Amino acid sequence: MAGRDKRRCAAALGCDKQRLRRRQDAAALLLRRIKGLVRWVVKEVAAGRSPSIVLHRYRNYCSAADAASPSPCACSYDAPVGTDVLSLLHKDCHTSRLNVLLRVLLVVQQLLQQNKHCSKRDIYYMYPSIFVEVAVVDRAINDICILFKCSRHNLNVVPVVKGLVMGWIRFVEGEKKVYCITSVNAAFSIPVSIEAIKDVVSVAHYILVVEKETVFQRLANDKFCERNRCIVITGRGYPDIPTRRFLRHLVEQLHLPAYCLVDSDPYGFDILATYKFGSLQLAYDANLLRVPDIRWLGVFTSDFEDFCLPDCCLLHLSPEDRRKAESILARCYLHKEAPEWRSELEAMLQKGVKFEIEALSASSISFLSDKYIPQKIKQGRHL
Repeated sequence: MAGRDKRRCAAALGCDKQRLRRRQDAAALLLRRIKGLVRWVVKEVAAGRSPSIVLHRYRNYCSAADAASPSPCACSYDAPVGTDVLSLLHKDCHTSRLNVLLRVLLVVQQLLQQNKHCSKRDIYYMYPSIFVEVAVVDRAINDICILFKCSRHNLNVVPVVKGLVMGWIRFVEGEKKVYCITSVNAAFSIPVSIEAIKDVVSVAHYILVVEKETVFQRLANDKFCERNRCIVITGRGYPDIPTRRFLRHLVEQLHLPAYCLVDSDPYGFDILATYKFGSLQLAYDANLLRVPDIRWLGVFTSDFEDFCLPDCCLLHLSPEDRRKAESILARCYLHKEAPEWRSELEAMLQKGVKFEIEALSASSISFLSDKYIPQKIKQGRHL
């Protein structure tokens, strides 16, 4: 037995070393490519020429589809749909965008050379008068990822993580042991880097993603994970990249079904769609961030009547809600990949009402934990 355990440890150590070596090789290659581009730009400017950089444009959905007769679209998770050319010869917006891109690129080059990490806010404060706002840095980071066909984590630019996890899982993050499984109702922060995760172990039967921290805390207070073999994750609203990567990693590693619980309103639906289809801003990376098999557990417009909720829980859709719902309904992926989801959103729009997950607590504070979620999963009442 001891010999077998030693062999397993040796094999795991060997795998860890191989992963580390691959990451180091990828970082070294990216650094060489960045240096090559910077040298070329400097050479062009010194020679009196205006360097031009071509950036592909990506989209994971279009809004050209019509509910009655969807028009063909060429949206793809892998193929670009057009290009932008950044040049000093172009109008001011392109010149400024190229200037920002090169400045951010120099910071990234320094991070890779020194094997350090920083946030996009750190980068912003290096040249605040030029960058104007953090969103400008964010766009430049996207441009760099598209230019070098890499993901954000490859640039050593780390986000501020807001996601939380609890339940029947344990893993190692770098040198830190994260043992959620020893206190299944306690909240732990989502890891910043998936690359630092190893030795993932779980006895969970499924993963539950909830939209809001308030619902996450409700489940924690009700000891939901203690009574149900599951892992619960929240992105605390629109999920950040680490939360989406972590969820994707768990689904792939543990081969567990993932369910998502969001408010019955257009913004809850948009959060749900972000998990399944990705976001338009990060369309170039959507195929590595999305969880295509995630299941919509609720809440549905029909749940209001099915669970006999009081009328005071209903709210009317605002004009902004209606515009949001109509823009989502036009997305091509709802026609191609999720017609049942589209029908639910249409029903919400037709009835003109919305309600929050917390409305399910109207009859009993623990109704969500005791009945709604377990019954829906057991009976297969999800889309």
